Amino acid sequence: MSTDSSSVAEALRARRSKVIGPHSPLFYDQPLHVVAGHGVWLTAADGVDYLDAYNNVPHVGHCNPVVVRAIAEQAARLNVHTRYLHEPVVDYGETLLATFAPHLDKVFFTNSGSEANELALRIARQHTRSTGVLVTDFSYHGNTTSLAEMTTGLTTAEPLGAHVRALRIPDVLSDPRSPDVVLAEALEEAAAAVASLQAAGHGLAALLFDPLFTTEGLLHPPAGYVEGLADLVHGAGGLVIADEVQSGLGRSGSAFWGHELHGVRPDLVTMGKPLGNGHPLGGVVTTTRLLDEFGSANMYFNTFAGNPVSAAAGAAVLQETADRELQASAAELGRHARKTLEELAADRPSVSAVRGTGLFFGLELVDDDGRASAGRAKRVVEDMVRRGVLISRIGPRDNVLKIRPPMVFEHEHLELLVDRLAASLDEVEAAVR
Repeated sequence: MSTDSSSVAEALRARRSKVIGPHSPLFYDQPLHVVAGHGVWLTAADGVDYLDAYNNVPHVGHCNPVVVRAIAEQAARLNVHTRYLHEPVVDYGETLLATFAPHLDKVFFTNSGSEANELALRIARQHTRSTGVLVTDFSYHGNTTSLAEMTTGLTTAEPLGAHVRALRIPDVLSDPRSPDVVLAEALEEAAAAVASLQAAGHGLAALLFDPLFTTEGLLHPPAGYVEGLADLVHGAGGLVIADEVQSGLGRSGSAFWGHELHGVRPDLVTMGKPLGNGHPLGGVVTTTRLLDEFGSANMYFNTFAGNPVSAAAGAAVLQETADRELQASAAELGRHARKTLEELAADRPSVSAVRGTGLFFGLELVDDDGRASAGRAKRVVEDMVRRGVLISRIGPRDNVLKIRPPMVFEHEHLELLVDRLAASLDEVEAAVR
């Protein structure tokens, strides 16, 4: 970034602080002043293009022309309150539901993932007449008050709710014991958490989980864990909510929705802004029984969610995902990424594990003694900005590099990413030595 560009960015940052305040976080020590996006690239104010290997919200690429055109054409024709009858929302709902298992045949549209998770929990509480919720022990599902009370992966003023139990997610990549032993222990812990909620009088309303265990650091539970957990929840009368904001729409490569990776049958599936490529659009997909039960007891509607423009955006995202075969691309590119990253890791002692699947992967970084190193992860993230590539980091120890690009990422982009990542890791390791 040039001196002039840096001055402009600092002035903008000062203006931002005056109106938004200093507590709304920005990426990187020197936040980027971005002015345009296209595909997998973000353009800064000084004209430098950065490879975006982080943002999943522009699912089919920044400023995707098909999505932009769909939004513009629909906005020029009609955008109206959702309590009027119009075709776009029906057309989109039919197309979206066709991507789910047959039992998930109804949808509520929302404006965001937070709103979707809030609504799913409300449905679960009313159905079960219970309040207890199971989450994972380093998770984030949104910004509402009730979601803040079950947030374990970010700092919030709200304490963990008395009706919430946080589960430790087992990880076979870091646990040297037999997967069978790891599985049995984890399911025993989950059963104890359910019993604790029941003994306290909360009962069990729902399990809310991200199928890729993203915030937790892209953990890899033993085979059968999520399925066993879902069986446990259903056996206790609770519902299973799969939060697909980060794992859905073909990102894993192996499945269109993340919960399908585990062979589970969720009762509710929640989605967020990737549905609309960043346009405010989310949703809760559920069963006819749960929708009818909730709808008969509540006059529920949403003025903006699922309006014609939102529906046009969502339909264009699904069309682009299908026409460009982005799920198949994520599978193929993900396999190549894993092979390449494992080769990279083999020669670099600071990388202890390659994590993730499809177009969502990461590297777990450790220090010379094999301990989690948030410091090295931060240095790599900041150094990659200097090299023109945007990534982030996650996990309870903030030591897992998070790489989750738009789905239009291609081999040439992966090669550039890996080349610069290797150079960055080498430089960080040399500096430490």
